[in-house]
This record gives sequence, C-alpha cells and structure tokens, in this order.
Amino acid sequence: MGRFARNVMARASGSSVALSQLWPGRTDRLIIAPHDLRTADATRAAEIYAGRFVFAGKIVTCHGRSIFDLEPPSEDWEAALLGFGWLRHLRAADTALTRANARSLIDDWLSIPSKKRPIGRRADVMARRVISLLSQAPLVLGDTDGKFYRRYLRGLTRDIRHLRFAMLDMPDGVPRLQVVIALCYATLCLANQARNIRSATRKLTDELQRQILPDGGHISRNPGALIELLIDLLPLRQTFAARNIAPPRALLNAIDRMMPMLRFFRHGDGSFALFNGMSSAPSDLLATLLAYDDTHGVPMANMPHTGFQRLDAGTMTVIMDTGPPPPASVSQDAHAGCLSFELSSGPSRIVINCGMPSTGRDNWRPFARSTPAHSTLTYHETSSCQFVELSAMKRLLQGAPIVSGPANVQSYREAVTNGELLTASHDGYLAPFGVVHRRVLMAAGDGSRLDGEDTLAPPAGARIKGRDTDFMLRFHLHPLVKASRLSDGRGVMLVLPNRDVWTFEALDDKIELEDSVFLAGNDGPRRTAQIVIRQDSKHAASIRWSFVRSTASTSAPSARRNGSREPDLPL
Repeated sequence: MGRFARNVMARASGSSVALSQLWPGRTDRLIIAPHDLRTADATRAAEIYAGRFVFAGKIVTCHGRSIFDLEPPSEDWEAALLGFGWLRHLRAADTALTRANARSLIDDWLSIPSKKRPIGRRADVMARRVISLLSQAPLVLGDTDGKFYRRYLRGLTRDIRHLRFAMLDMPDGVPRLQVVIALCYATLCLANQARNIRSATRKLTDELQRQILPDGGHISRNPGALIELLIDLLPLRQTFAARNIAPPRALLNAIDRMMPMLRFFRHGDGSFALFNGMSSAPSDLLATLLAYDDTHGVPMANMPHTGFQRLDAGTMTVIMDTGPPPPASVSQDAHAGCLSFELSSGPSRIVINCGMPSTGRDNWRPFARSTPAHSTLTYHETSSCQFVELSAMKRLLQGAPIVSGPANVQSYREAVTNGELLTASHDGYLAPFGVVHRRVLMAAGDGSRLDGEDTLAPPAGARIKGRDTDFMLRFHLHPLVKASRLSDGRGVMLVLPNRDVWTFEALDDKIELEDSVFLAGNDGPRRTAQIVIRQDSKHAASIRWSFVRSTASTSAPSARRNGSREPDLPL
C-alpha cells in the first residue's frame, strides 16, 4: 500500500493536475486536482511553519499547540483558517518541509471532533475547504502513505456529503453558487462519479442562469461577487476540459458575460467601484482574471439588467448606480446607494463611496450600507432603503436584508453637443416624504469637467409630506485627494496624487468640508474628507454643482466667480 501511495504522480494538463489511479474500483479515488488561481506567497509558508497564522488582519501564534485548539480572534479569521486556502502558500514553497507541515496540519484538523468547530460546518466554509483540499492534493499526497491518503479522502468525502445536504437551507446568492461549484469540482476530481457529474452540472446550470444576469452582473449587484465567482469558475471550465467532458453551455456563457463586467467597474488605477458591499480587490488577483479576458475592448457604457451606467470622456470616468435594490433574498450586503456615483481622472480616484471593509464588517455594516455613506443626496438623514432591524429577525434571515427601497428607478443617456448627458431618478423617498430624487450628469467630451444637478420634487399634482424637508448632498473624497475649501465658501480645490488640480463648485450654495471615512482600504478604514451641501427643499429644491479640471483652463475658477455659469442642464 505504501508503495502505491508513494507512486502518486502529478503531471501538468493545461491548468489542471492529473493524479495516478490508486486502489482501482474505489469510489473515493482522487484522479485530478484543479488549478488554484489565487496568488500564493512562498514566504508565508515559513510563517505557518513557525506557528504564525495571519488571516483577516489578525495574528495568532501557536506556541507549540495545535492551531485548531486555540480560540479564534474573529469569525473571519476562523473562516479563513478552516477554509484551508492557506495551503497554496505551502505549495508555492514546494519543499519536503512544507509538504510535511501541510500533512501535519491537516492531520490535526482531521483529529478534532467537528462539533468543536461550528464555523467549520458552515456551508460556504466547507465549500472553500473542499475546493482547497482538491486543488492542493498534489502538495499533501505527493509522498504520503496509504493510511494518511485514506484519512484525507474520508475527511474530504465527509465534507462533500454535508455540502449536498446543505443545499436545503443555504443562503441565496454567492454562498449557494459556491457550494454548487464545490460539488461540481468534487464530482470531476473523484473517480466513478458519472451520475453525480450530470446532477451537479444541472444544478450549476440552474444557479448560473438564475444568478448571472444577461449583462454579466450578479443578482446581488455587488461587483465583488464577480471576482469571488470567476476565481473558481475559470479553473472549473478548465477542469471539465482536462476530464474530456464538455463544459455546460451555461458555464461558458456566464464567464463570457462576466469578464466584460470586470472592466466596467474598474477605475483608471485598477480598483473597483465601491457599490453594494464591494471592498478592496487585490490587484494581483484582478490581473490574473483579466488575463483570461479575450475581448480587451472598451468597457460598455450601460448595464441595464444590473443597473449601472458608465461615462468615459478623455481620462475621466464616472460610474453610477442606476438600479433598484436586489431581491430581498440576496440583499444582505446591498447598500442604499441609488444614484450615487464615483469619479476618477486617469490613475486618480476623486469621488468615491465609503465601501465596506474586508474584515470586521459587523462594526461598520450599518453605516456602510446607509445612504449617507454614498456620494448622493440624503433626505432628512434617512436612507433610501430600509433594512431589517430586529436582531432576532436578522439571525432568522441570516443577515439584514432590504425590506423596502426604490421601486421605480429610471435612467436615460444621450449624446449632446458638448459631451454626454445622463439623467436618472428614483422614488426611494416617495412613500415616506412624497418626493422623487432626480440627478442629471453631463460629462464634457474631453473629460475636463463634470456638471451635475440634483433635484427633489413631488410627482405632478402631489405635495411634499411632513415638515422635515431638509436634505444633504455628499461627495466623499478618496483619502489621497488633498481638499481645501476656497475662501468664498462656494468651492473646494482638490489636488490629486498626480498633481492634477480639480475644483468643485456650487455657486448658489454654501459648501462644507467635513470628515469622512474610507472603509475599503487594504490597510483598514482610513480617515478622509467629504464635500457637504445642506439645503431645504421648500426653499431650494435643486442644487447645481460641477467638478472642473483646473489645468484645462487656469482662469476658469475666477471667471465663474465673476458671473459666468456652468453649462445649462436640461430640466
């Protein structure tokens, strides 16, 4: 038995690894290992060998004890540990020591009763663990003995069985699709799974057709969902090919639709726009995914099914949320950011949304999801969406889904003489306050300015409800933008990291420069600034404003103060 185990061989096959057949006739033979596209860092193998485990911004040192016996510092840290994605770092080092360390750690895990680790039985964590154990099998099984091989396969197949039952009460959205993907991997990588391959492929087809919208966006409207799913779907497509099995058409079509969406949400610096739970996206991971993009074209301007618009003019990019909230079943991370936008110029982001931190989300989640955390209009400090608030109900619904919000969101764009015009509106404030928010943006053709107007008005024949008619207009700035309020209180000078100078102005309104927070940084929340305009809808129902690149016309700011106005926007 040991001789057979030591003869386990791995050979490259496209981007997958085929393993030699052991114990013919067994249904738990591992015959192929999928490729892992996630970036691996061989230096982290030394940290793990030394007993230092760094996940989700937390460090735990073993001091000679099993890492699985220690109290986890956070739920995110424990999920990362029990997902076993860190095995790829040990594989990157590719030494006899790291292979032995990997087997020792897995042996520790297999020796611990599962009842001690409830997070480890969570479906999304099990799905990640199954994929990791399959993809890193060559590391662990390359020179092992038959006894460990059998234990490894028993632990793996036990998780796979649990995943099949987990589908009955799985939360909708990305976690459900990740479980289906893991089951697909399992049927392709284990022997004698022809019947299960057909069943898993059918489930994968159903979920992809339901969750991936016709324009390539995810049903949750979270740009980050594209990254999480593509990093597993691309190797899955290649694993089908390595097994000489035609990938399901739904998988091929979903990938073809999702890849252009990666470019749609990217700013000039390569970062993703921060909508609906999006956090920081690792640049190396994005580069890996984009290497699979065969189109390499200009990003599309309109994503009508997902509900986003993009304006590209010169080096200026504007990405705007023009869609209603997602269905309640997938809205646990959705934000009340309708009609918010982000603005960038070349490699510099200027206007952003606050985003969501990658770790420790529970502390920031209520604020990050609220309308004031977005670059848009807030009526009477109220979010345009309402969330489940009772803690017991949150636990029952596995989060805090959106229970009401904009139902009628309209957007229209047209080419005009001086550039491109985008008009959008939403009725998120209609039921409680009797008003509709309308935003008009006009991007100059050369990318030198962005003019806007925000209006609050009741529908024809109706009146504003209540006495509270105050509203605020916010523009959150990226932390690398240096903002200085002009002496007349009607403008803000913005100096970008590349030394470009932009000016924000709203000549009819007083402008304040206040503190804000950028939550989606790689190093955690960072202090930043926001431009704020306060107004009362009974006295002034609209605010006109502009962002102008001063280097395009040095005299532009002074000229406007002497009486000239921004280009007229259609009413």
